[in-house]
Amino acid sequence: MSPADAREEFDVVVLGAGPVGENVADYAHRAGLSTAVVESALVGGECSFWACIPSKALLRTPNAVAAARRLPGVRADFDPSAVLARRDRFVHDYDDSGQAEWLDGAGIRLVRGWGRLAGEKTVAVDTGDGTRTLTARHAVVVATGSTPVTPPIPGIDTVRTWGSRDATAAKEIPRRLGVLGGGVVGAEMAQAFARLGSQVTSIVRGDRLLASYEPTAGERVAEAFRADGIDVRLNQGLDAVAKAGDAIALTLGDETIEVDELLLATGRRPNSTDVGVDSVGLKPGEPLTTDDSGLVRGVDGEWLYAAGDVAGKVPLTHMGKYEARIAAAALAARAGGKPVDEGPWGEHAATADRVAAPQVVFTDPEVAHVGRTAEQARAGGVVDVRAVEIDIAVAGSSLHADGYSGTAVMVVDGTREVVIGMTFVGQDVAELLHSATIAIVGEVPLNRLWHAVPAFPTISEVWLRLLEAYRGR
Repeated sequence: MSPADAREEFDVVVLGAGPVGENVADYAHRAGLSTAVVESALVGGECSFWACIPSKALLRTPNAVAAARRLPGVRADFDPSAVLARRDRFVHDYDDSGQAEWLDGAGIRLVRGWGRLAGEKTVAVDTGDGTRTLTARHAVVVATGSTPVTPPIPGIDTVRTWGSRDATAAKEIPRRLGVLGGGVVGAEMAQAFARLGSQVTSIVRGDRLLASYEPTAGERVAEAFRADGIDVRLNQGLDAVAKAGDAIALTLGDETIEVDELLLATGRRPNSTDVGVDSVGLKPGEPLTTDDSGLVRGVDGEWLYAAGDVAGKVPLTHMGKYEARIAAAALAARAGGKPVDEGPWGEHAATADRVAAPQVVFTDPEVAHVGRTAEQARAGGVVDVRAVEIDIAVAGSSLHADGYSGTAVMVVDGTREVVIGMTFVGQDVAELLHSATIAIVGEVPLNRLWHAVPAFPTISEVWLRLLEAYRGR
């Protein structure tokens, strides 16, 4: 298109064409601002090709079969190769042409190459055959996501390892898989591969899986893992790794076991190391901390924004897209000389980041959580924290599956009598989550929730049981 060393000007330049960058660009363009997006990999980013979409594709069929088997008279099975083929369809065989066409159709310029900040309102793009310099009249938005963290384990550099991308893109099911880490990625992939046919060892340094959730979540998921034949090692560090022929030897205290693949699910960090933040006085490798409107702190002027994982807030695709919508609205308002509403729950304030971020862990049982756990609420200064935990034992759940087993935990600010946290653990509880999110965002008083009558017979009846249990405290 443009020759090397060309200079082009737009109202807004976005670094990163994942879901967050796409949303910033789309909303900014809808507001009448010319917009360019810079991407060095696949348009659509991590979630579309290597995270949320393919991971759920790997989990869905085995979990659906397990659910069917909980009903009397049902016999069900599946072909793992068909699961992998279905995953490939969802990631379009790692071809991003459709999403690139969407950008073009939306009127957004796609610039392929590695983009870096090069001073105020300036982005330099290494296209492989030269440099294109993009200048922003109003704003640059950094939406470069996050990168995996490799733990400092002796021998880790001498063996092949899987990251999350390798796991979700696997072409074959390993006979033996080691999974290091008990967070969301580690939990989902451990169960996915166990049900696809791997002998899985789950190695968790802490005392439970899913440590950032209510304790019952990790306990119930661990119980399900063991029922699936997963060897769950809690309070266990990985002391060393080494080659063992074609396999990998893992040293766990006094024991050594061998696996064919080792998945490192040990967290991620903001991807700000090589995007030029030092050119505007920020430290590479650190989160780009922002105010609620998405403006990056520590930079002169109101021109640099960040959204998604790189901002270090809530590393979830849907929350990054939420931040993107807020940031685009805020930068458009500032570009047009209009007032910015940064008050709590204002049009230009990502308030939900702090108090109402929903997440589903697509294990079986599912874990659906929004808001704060009881522990987080106390640590955050809520004076009167009241928690109610009950079994999900209602007509709807008993009809849903024979022997249905699940838990619901409601966390209440006793001073205001509003829900501030909710966790559901059980088969198919993900669809209960949005009602809890609305209750928290709307700060609906418990005496008003009493009038939100759940339909019979559905699993949502658990809401009535929670309110009854709270009243009976």
